[in-house]
Amino acid sequence: MSAAFVYLASQSPRRRQLLDQIGVRYQPLLPDMHEDAEGLEAVVDAETPADYVRRVTRAKLAAARRRIARRQLPAAPILCADTTVAIGRRILGKPADAGQACEMLGALSGRTHRVLSAVAVWTGSRRLEALSMSHVRFGRLPPRVIDAYVASGEPYGKAGAYAIQSALAGWIEHIDGSYSGIMGLPLAETAALLRRAKVAHLLSA
Repeated sequence: MSAAFVYLASQSPRRRQLLDQIGVRYQPLLPDMHEDAEGLEAVVDAETPADYVRRVTRAKLAAARRRIARRQLPAAPILCADTTVAIGRRILGKPADAGQACEMLGALSGRTHRVLSAVAVWTGSRRLEALSMSHVRFGRLPPRVIDAYVASGEPYGKAGAYAIQSALAGWIEHIDGSYSGIMGLPLAETAALLRRAKVAHLLSA
């Protein structure tokens, strides 16, 4: 028996766009006012980037399950995801201000970094997980380019202070991996999990 829809426990418009792209019906499952959604993304000392995105995604999934029980919503699979940018073991989260955004973009300039996206689906009886890792290389970003990009407001709310689909894409020299994963939801891995969870979607088998 296929599920007609999935709960999407994410505030990201990019994840909604990507689910639309593969024909997944979803209902947003946004946090309540009292929930500290940003607090779930706090970095733990000595944590690797892969461990970080997995832990945060599991925490988001647990919070979503509590939300459904609290609101007494109909049962359906739940989809959660988290994305981070990393240079070595250093995790670049969402910048708190312009200075932090400029520093992050300066660190990414002229070098290759990793983008890790973890995905989890709660089927009603078990948790299914996947991890996508991609590599992105920026050319040298002149200070004026960084300043203009930060002034546009685009870096805020983005891991690593940038979005792959933004104006900064003109400075990306090479991508190795999943473009959708860099956006925040790796579609190949997500579709595979949804098939296992029996969530109906476009071209599902």
